[in-house]
Amino acid sequence: MAHTVRIWDLPTRLFHWSLAASVIGLVVTAKMGGNAMVWHFRLGYAVMALLLFRIVWGLVGGRWSRFSAFFYSPARLLRYLRGHGHADDSVGHSPLGALSVFALLALLGAQVGTGLLSDDEIAFAGPLTRFVSGEVVGQATGYHKDVGQYLLLALVALHVVAILYYVFARRQKLVAPMVGGDKQLPAPSPASRDDTLSRLGAAVVLGLSSGVAWWVSGLGAF
Repeated sequence: MAHTVRIWDLPTRLFHWSLAASVIGLVVTAKMGGNAMVWHFRLGYAVMALLLFRIVWGLVGGRWSRFSAFFYSPARLLRYLRGHGHADDSVGHSPLGALSVFALLALLGAQVGTGLLSDDEIAFAGPLTRFVSGEVVGQATGYHKDVGQYLLLALVALHVVAILYYVFARRQKLVAPMVGGDKQLPAPSPASRDDTLSRLGAAVVLGLSSGVAWWVSGLGAF
């Protein structure tokens, strides 16, 4: 008998799809250049706000959205890779999926951080460039436009390939739960909190995160 369990709360789902859309927009605007860079910066601040939100929500969000729910030990990851995983490994993020999530968050954080310190020496400069030396700006710009960009694209591509593998080869439904929130499980499992109060709390967290991103965006104007 299958058990329907709320795994992904609404704030987590909105974060996931908003981040995906923003990253696509960042790639497109970066390749277009020119006036599109105005939107590249705006989307960069949006991603910054989303990342700040996810960090906080990873501490106080729904049961399966918290970092503690998918912070696995190396031994547990090894057992999973050997095909001897725990029953909970398939509820939220699997040990392998958790690695992908943390890597994506780290690379996106690095990309946003270096973007704030980048200068194209033509028309656009990050708001934090005035606080550091020209050498730091040069290094940040180089990473942001070269190494960081390709590392992020490679990891995103790997993430998509992994999802396709699990969906088509292993017949696991990964996309539908991230849309509707619920997952069909073979055994009962604790559900994530996803009520009106938690959603209002998430809205407050997102508002504060957006305020921080807005404040950072204005530092270059002083």
